[in-house]
Amino acid sequence: MARRAVVALVGVIVALAVAVLALQTGLWVDVVGVGEYDRGTVTVTDSDNSTPCCTTTPTETTTAAPCTVPPNRTAVATCEGSRALGTVDVRIADTPRQRRLGLSDTESLGPNEGMLFVHDEEGEYGYVMRDMDFDIDIIFIDANRTITTIHHASKPPEGESYSQQYSGRGKYVLEVNRGWANRTGTSVGDTVELPAGVD
Repeated sequence: MARRAVVALVGVIVALAVAVLALQTGLWVDVVGVGEYDRGTVTVTDSDNSTPCCTTTPTETTTAAPCTVPPNRTAVATCEGSRALGTVDVRIADTPRQRRLGLSDTESLGPNEGMLFVHDEEGEYGYVMRDMDFDIDIIFIDANRTITTIHHASKPPEGESYSQQYSGRGKYVLEVNRGWANRTGTSVGDTVELPAGVD
């Protein structure tokens, strides 16, 4: 009887150890999967929060004149004092599994592609370059859609899964190819127009 209890206890301890290991290493994401990503478009403008972002078509809720997005999707024309600096087609990571995986399974991004991470609330968050194959810009955006921090992050050194944490305050985090922020002139204080349905 005592022997069965010891075997059962050892079994529980081993199961807990495996569960902790799976959580810490992210293996649970490989087992469970991340599901389908929603997609959308993010536009960064040099306007303040009181000026509506440029829109490609006027709507009932916007007063801004319509803009034309050029084929390269950057350097959009000026609209009512605001100038769209760049537009990014994004996959939206809004579940814990999607945020954990991030761009780790992505080999590369197009010049105006990225991922938008959506958190439940604004706070201090740390991002790492877990198993990344390329360098990125990590752009933190607060609940008011204002950029608070921009990091230019390098992929981890050969043989390491990640080497540094990039921290900032925000509710949203935009990851794009490294150099995108410099190329478009995006900086702290700029305004971000999020995809429809993202809150």
